[in-house]
Amino acid sequence: MPEFKRPRIHLLSQRLSNQIAAGEVVERPASVVKELLENSLDAGADRIDIELEKGGIKLIRIRDNGLGVEKEDLPLALNRHATSKIAQLDDLESVSSLGFRGEALASISSVSRLTMISRTPEASEAWKVETEGRNMDANVSPAAHPPGTNVEVRDLFFNTPARRKFLRTEQTEYKRIYETIKRLALSRFDVGFNVQHNQRVVHRFEKAESESDMKRRVSQICGPAFIDNSVTIDMESSGLRMSGWVSLPTFSRSQADLQYFYVNGRAIRDKLVSHAIKQAYRDVLFHGRHPAFVLYLELEPSLVDVNVHPTKHEVRFRDSRLVHDFLFSALHRSLANVRPEDQFESSDVQAGFDPAHIQESQGNYQQNTIRYTDFGGGTTPSYDRGSISREAIQSQLGTLRDMAGTGQPDFTQPIEEQDIPPLGFAIAQLHGIYILAQNTHGLVVVDMHAAHERITYEYMKTSMSDAGIKSQPLLVPVSLAVSEGEADCADENKQALEILGLSMDRLGPESLSIRQVPVILKSADVEQLVRDVLSDFIEHGSSDRIEAHRDEILSTMACHGSVRANRQLTIPEMNSLLRDMERTERSGQCNHGRPTWTQMSLGDLDKLFLRGQ
Repeated sequence: MPEFKRPRIHLLSQRLSNQIAAGEVVERPASVVKELLENSLDAGADRIDIELEKGGIKLIRIRDNGLGVEKEDLPLALNRHATSKIAQLDDLESVSSLGFRGEALASISSVSRLTMISRTPEASEAWKVETEGRNMDANVSPAAHPPGTNVEVRDLFFNTPARRKFLRTEQTEYKRIYETIKRLALSRFDVGFNVQHNQRVVHRFEKAESESDMKRRVSQICGPAFIDNSVTIDMESSGLRMSGWVSLPTFSRSQADLQYFYVNGRAIRDKLVSHAIKQAYRDVLFHGRHPAFVLYLELEPSLVDVNVHPTKHEVRFRDSRLVHDFLFSALHRSLANVRPEDQFESSDVQAGFDPAHIQESQGNYQQNTIRYTDFGGGTTPSYDRGSISREAIQSQLGTLRDMAGTGQPDFTQPIEEQDIPPLGFAIAQLHGIYILAQNTHGLVVVDMHAAHERITYEYMKTSMSDAGIKSQPLLVPVSLAVSEGEADCADENKQALEILGLSMDRLGPESLSIRQVPVILKSADVEQLVRDVLSDFIEHGSSDRIEAHRDEILSTMACHGSVRANRQLTIPEMNSLLRDMERTERSGQCNHGRPTWTQMSLGDLDKLFLRGQ
């Protein structure tokens, strides 16, 4: 057996300590850029210039016009745990700055060649600080520089080859840096950012002072299609405020790559936030798709703990249930309030839409139409798209000729634009599947089954919500073995569970007895349902499992109860469906997240036929 030699305990050198700390803070060039940009923003800069070479591996230079650092403080700035942003433990309870640990500059300087030049507005000259030697002694010397700070980081990981091997290609590292810059540019519209890579200006974000300027920056970063297909949010409740933009359900992504969420200006990734947003989109997003959003949550700094993770990407809310419910309700309400008129690029025409005015001016057509509850349901014969009979075509033409007697406006006569509703008026039915309508912008095509399905579904949900969730006692109570934590959760949330229709008693430290379940879920797997609900309560403080299961059942019922393909509708019936769509929440998507209607403008049609060319 080899002889074992007991190692002695000793202090690590300052450089080695900083290099170990750098392992948490400085993962790659993007990490350096993030820390330096946050320092610039905390210093009150309103203009920041970023210069990069070789994806930031060779050079990162950040220049700002902030408050600067005084000469006496420059050597301290490169020491570990030296900061001007907190002074005592109580300060961590309400951190308002982006950086506060005092580790960034020390960690960066230990794995690179770092030079910092700074000048305060009241100083007559600038000063430069560099570190060298095993103990990283700081050398301060005079320099020429305008008010502000210039931090230059060269040859990242030159003294830690093992770390350098983990870096990717120049282009990959640059893309990660740009993603970091985008996140910070979206958080501070009052700051201008200029980005230069390999001596070439690649991006410039001007200061955004007006709402249109803000939208322009969001459009630069997220693409113009996002702004054109998003809803503006600005809601406040219980000391919380959320603002920003969320995409319409029809503008979804195959990946979660266009999602930016900020808490008091800090970009974060949080499971609670993700769950609330996913829940808000549950009813309108197609399976496997992801929403896009740029959202800003503001609350008292004391209500959120930002000292959770070394990179500060995660936070912990003091009242997670309050935050979750606020996020969900704000987004859910905003998406529910989207109507067809909101999805047109120009809202000037639609702003004048008044159903009462149309009813008066178009011969009381609504009095003669049939409600959706009157023409839904019923089985239909199989339909072959390829077999269109001459009789069917003649029938459609006859319908068009008879429109004058159905309350349908005569489009050959001038009609005031404000009299035309968002989805226009029906002019025909195509293959027994689609409704063709004419509105101010051009042609509207409606999938009548998908649209009717959503209308029926929302009607059933509203009726069910008004009546509440009714529970039913089990003939034989179900005993369920759970963990002690799950049993405690059931005890603590007994009243909330009863509101959801679940009644349970605790039989022992790790045993529950299920006595009542929601009536509509009596055929469900009760044991698995209870486990899932308790898991949600433990992780998120609430659960929407029962509501989700209930909505799945209602969605199936609505699908079977909706008008089917090849069902011939009259013009009044089609117009009734269009008007119901304009009044119904989330009518732009069916229960499965597919679109219910689409618009083809006159310009689109002109392009198809090369008109004007």
